[in-house]
Parts: sequence; structure tokens; C-alpha cells
Amino acid sequence: MTQSTTTTPSASTAANTAASASASTTAGASASTTDTLHTLAREHLPGDIAERWIGLLRPSLRLEKATDTGTDPVVGRLGGIPELPENEQWPLWDGHGPLSFVGALDCAVLPSTALDIDLPTDGTLAFFYFDGQLDDGCALVAPDEPDSWAGARVLYIPAGVPVAERAAPEGIRPYPEVPLTARLETTAPYLWHPVVHREFAPMPDDHPLWGDDFQEALWDHMEGTEHRIGGHANPVQDEVESEVARGALGSPPWDDPRIKEEALRWVLLAQFDTDDDADMMWGDCGALYWLIRPEDLAERRFDRAMFTWQCS
Repeated sequence: MTQSTTTTPSASTAANTAASASASTTAGASASTTDTLHTLAREHLPGDIAERWIGLLRPSLRLEKATDTGTDPVVGRLGGIPELPENEQWPLWDGHGPLSFVGALDCAVLPSTALDIDLPTDGTLAFFYFDGQLDDGCALVAPDEPDSWAGARVLYIPAGVPVAERAAPEGIRPYPEVPLTARLETTAPYLWHPVVHREFAPMPDDHPLWGDDFQEALWDHMEGTEHRIGGHANPVQDEVESEVARGALGSPPWDDPRIKEEALRWVLLAQFDTDDDADMMWGDCGALYWLIRPEDLAERRFDRAMFTWQCS
């Protein structure tokens, strides 16, 4: 098959127009989620605690299936075939095999200026993961196993670099392609996130944040498939920041106080949920998470991003 060569889009006029349209159409969604979370807090928490908790909210981009690509700005996709530079090898985990392509984001179209993390404003981010197709899920990628870190990769392809579609290696079945659009959404921290503990510690058993009504309202708000860029991660189990922090520290005992401090240094880069349209099932309805330190993000050191995954 002859592969056509293209060039990753720069922040061209068309891309800027699409980004502006995306930003304007997501503004209402952001206001809606912000108002909902503010109301939720003020209904269920004492006034001073509600305002302090509201201060922990962070903006994110929720990625959803673009059902009408004529009106929904397409910012990326799940699955399909990646476009890679000619000199870029398909990501490989030595001793195990090639990774699967999870998805890609067009940074020139992504309305990332609304976020509080320093994403690139052009180029492409591509995500790969060793999903068990080659070994029936025997080898697991985990932050506390450094030898497994090569099983998850983030590639950044700068604008202007010629790329071409790259067929998947033998044994890898590409996921069905699903175009993605983005909407700005305010996110709340997981109640056991270290940032919550830092703000409210000490937290006795009768602390208002542990109230059943508040927790149930918050969980109801966070239901549904969540592909996300930036903001607070929505963990399936416990806080992903602590999992990554422990791995970065060399896997000390879980009660090591350095873990909570290190966890505060990591931010969510991307979260990809189980998705029926893309035929993606991460364990038992789980999710994939990539986190990064802000200083590494600013230097575009995506090779330093850390990965973890959770399932129910």
C-alpha cells in the first residue's frame, strides 16, 4: 500500500478559527459545570468549608465523541491509525512487543488556553499503551514497576514535521476510530486527593467532606465516560497521583510521608476511559491515566510523563 505523506498542522488560520469556535461553544458548558459544583458545595457544606473546597476546583477539557463533525470542532481521535514521522519508530516495549495506539490530539485545535497547565499550542500528542493483545494481558504496566514503564508512551510531534500513516505492527489490531471534540469543564478533586488533605487537615471522621449527602451528590455529578485533558483526574479506585508519586520515589512503603508531598507535584495530562464506540475496555471498565510534573510539561519532556491505570 502506498502511504501518503502529510504535515502536522501548524497554528494556521483555519486551526485558530476552529479553536476559537471550540472555546466559545465550551464556555457555556464550563459555566454550567462550575455553577453545579458551586451549588453542590454550598448546599451540603458549611459556608467557610464550601468556599475553601471551591478554591480547589480546576478547569479541564472533557473529550467526547464528535457526533456532527460539521459543527463539532474535531480536536483529536481515539483509535485508528497514527500518523508518525518517518524516523520515528513505532513504540516498543523490549521483550514484550509493540504498543497499541490509543489516540491523538491536535494541539492547534485543542482550546487549551483555558486550562491551568502549559500544553503545546501546536503539534500532535499521541498516546500508546501495551494493552495485552500480544500476551493475553499477562504483562502489566505499573508505576511501581520501572521495567514496565516502556509499556506506555506519549509522543509529541511538533508542527511542521512531515508525517505519514503508519500501519499497526503484526499482531496489533487497531481500535475503531472515534473523532473527538472538547468542551471546557470544571473538575473537583477526589476527596482523598492530597490537595484536599493539605487544605483541610486534620480531617476527623465527622468532617463535613465525609458527609454522605455531599459524597453521593459529588459521585452522581462525576458519573459517565470521562476522557479528559488537564484538571483533576477521576480515579476508578484511589488517587492516581499517589500511585505515580510512589513509583517516582522508588516504591517506598505506602505510609512514607514523602508520597503525599510528591503527589502534589504531579498533574493530570490525559485520562482515557473505557469506551464502547472505540471498543476500548481497560480491565473491568477501567481507565488509563498519564500524569506529568508541570516543569517537565513546560520543557515538553513528555518522555518523563508517568502512567497508571485502574479498573473496578
